[in-house]
Amino acid sequence: MQIMVKLKGNCECKKVSFEINQEIKYFSHCHCSQCRRSHGSAFGSFIEVDSSSFKYNSGKKNIKSYSSSELCKRLFCENCGSNIMFFDGSKPDKYYVSVGALSGNPKLPKAHHVFVGSMASWFEINDNLKKHKTLPTSFKNE
Repeated sequence: MQIMVKLKGNCECKKVSFEINQEIKYFSHCHCSQCRRSHGSAFGSFIEVDSSSFKYNSGKKNIKSYSSSELCKRLFCENCGSNIMFFDGSKPDKYYVSVGALSGNPKLPKAHHVFVGSMASWFEINDNLKKHKTLPTSFKNE
């Protein structure tokens, strides 16, 4: 039985708001250099959602984007710079929404650390979450 969950989110200036209607199964802390740079942090935290479950409530016209790699496009608010999501051209039906843009305290699955093989040398992981050197093909049964 799948449980539908409604999540809401927005950018810092609140010009962009959105909602997601689906059960969240994938949550990651990505340590790749692109995520570190785009978030200005040790890692970026994302949930994977079906593109069909994501809806802008306001501010779609305020979204700007850039290509951070051949396949990856990152979206952000043009006014405040908040990271909203990225998508990977090899998975056109999926969006990777920035967890920091979600409102409230959403119930999310246990996260995984991905791309720890390229994490910042000055950062140390001090938790018991699963760690993956690159991006695993699946998180099933983990």
